[in-house]
Amino acid sequence: MTLSAHRRALALAGTAVAALLAGAVPAATAEQAAAAAPDISVANVKQHLADLQSIATANGGNRAHGRTGYKASIDFVKAKLDAAGFTTTVQQFTYNGSTGYNLIADWPGGDANQVVMAGSHLDSVTSGPGINDNGSGSAAILETALAVSQSGYQPTKHLRFGWWGAEELGLVGSKYYVNNLPTAERAKISGYLNFDMIGSPNPGYFVYDDDPTIEQTFKNYFAGLGVPTEIETEGDGRSDHASFKNVGIPVGGLFTGASRVKTSAQVQKWGGTATAFDRCYHSSCDTTSNINDTALDRNSDAIAHAIWTLSSGTTPPTGTVFENTADVSIPDNGAAVTSSVNVTGITGNAPSNLAVGVDIIHTWRGDLVVDLVAPDGTVYNLKPFSSSDSADNVQTTYTVNASSEVANGSWKLRVQDQASADTGYINSFKLTFP
Repeated sequence: MTLSAHRRALALAGTAVAALLAGAVPAATAEQAAAAAPDISVANVKQHLADLQSIATANGGNRAHGRTGYKASIDFVKAKLDAAGFTTTVQQFTYNGSTGYNLIADWPGGDANQVVMAGSHLDSVTSGPGINDNGSGSAAILETALAVSQSGYQPTKHLRFGWWGAEELGLVGSKYYVNNLPTAERAKISGYLNFDMIGSPNPGYFVYDDDPTIEQTFKNYFAGLGVPTEIETEGDGRSDHASFKNVGIPVGGLFTGASRVKTSAQVQKWGGTATAFDRCYHSSCDTTSNINDTALDRNSDAIAHAIWTLSSGTTPPTGTVFENTADVSIPDNGAAVTSSVNVTGITGNAPSNLAVGVDIIHTWRGDLVVDLVAPDGTVYNLKPFSSSDSADNVQTTYTVNASSEVANGSWKLRVQDQASADTGYINSFKLTFP
């Protein structure tokens, strides 16, 4: 997308207006919490699944421990990561008389004493190709790892990814990895994120309730989408996160359901039918046709969001949240619009670190001036106009020193589009009081 000469003139005029208005409001104290994660292409994730399906088809219909399909799966993932610049290690172990494999991939850089790790088991059961269980998690973290490389992301913390063998036989591969890590190396893992079955055909949206920071990171993401979540219980202790949790490493993760039946309340919440979340769980029909694309897409993006957030050196805000998820259309080059939240029950003034969560969908975010308006009318500029900022969307959390403001009352997110030719809307706005 390029700016026409007319639009460039509008942009320059908008910049001048923004500069004049800036003097009328308090100095901005807002900062972005972290670099925004890229959108993970669900088409790319599905291509990885198609490749895993082809591997299974060519190797007796499965990718199970000790079978040729599993080793071919390891080789497939490793080749992708090697080409992307990861440092990969294949770890061998023996179980039931067969050689098993874990694949570990480290992204160069970041603080080696603070490791954020994401993992998924790559093996299937012998009865099927295991595309949801657990090609889905494996493919999503693979595409997220490739996005790290493609974006040139340089996180504060060190990033590591793992694909585990023989999970279906009792978490064998991940246990082997953890048990062979020296105590000092275990202590360096600040968080392990597990993804097992994230594309179930009749999905729910379940978040592990283990480490509160990791849990809140995922909940914040789904809240921004307007997708309700529930605490994960069906797979508690039955996937590879248990190997890490058992030695004191903070864990979290996502899950879309297995053999349990979706309740009527869950059907009302998420859609679908009052049948098993995955009718093909551990069966031969767990193929590429056994995937819900929407769930796979949402969870893949949630994975990237969590990895970017948790590895950036910042943590998501926790506390009392007030949120408005109603869409508000933003007129093109028009009047300012607002989204409001009514804060109640907070004693005294607002904090010096008020977290302002902003989710604006827009085709040219540089057009936008974004302000927080306190109950007494005081304006805090969150984002100025910028004719050179051609990216889309404003999806981040700002921190505002609002300690001079009474907490309770109506707070507004005010957004104005100051140049023509692009459109968008406020998707959600929330305040978090620590």
